[in-house]
Amino acid sequence: MYNASPGISVDEWNRAKIVQMILNKETEKALQDLSSIYRISPPEITVGTIKGKRRSVYAVYVQKESKIYTMNSEIFYNPFIVLHEFYHHLRTRGGEHRGSEKGANMYAKSFIQAYVKVGTWTNERKLQSLR
Repeated sequence: MYNASPGISVDEWNRAKIVQMILNKETEKALQDLSSIYRISPPEITVGTIKGKRRSVYAVYVQKESKIYTMNSEIFYNPFIVLHEFYHHLRTRGGEHRGSEKGANMYAKSFIQAYVKVGTWTNERKLQSLR
C-alpha cells in the first residue's frame, strides 16, 4: 500500500469506497471523506481551467486556492485524475509542495488497485454464494 502521509494510511476498503464515490458522481463527498481520514481541510474542486494550463493538462491543483480545477465534467468524475490532484493537496504543507508526479501517480494507482481488488473479491463471494 502506498502511504502519502506519514503515520496515516487508508485501508483497501476505504480506498475502494472513495473510487466508487467518484465514479458515482460524488466527487466532493469523496474528497471530504478522504480529507477527514487525513485530518486536513478538503480542497475545493471545480470544472474550469487556469491561464497557461488550458490545453496542456486534464486537471491541476492550485495550492494558493486549495482548489482542484478539472478540464471538464468527465475529468471531474475520473478517480485516477482526481486522486492524483488530491495527492498534491495532501503533500502541500506551509505553502510548499513536498510531493512528486511519480508519487501522485502511485497514490492514485493504489486506490484504483484497491477498487479492482475489492470488486473482484466481492464478485467472487457473490458467485460462491450462488453455488
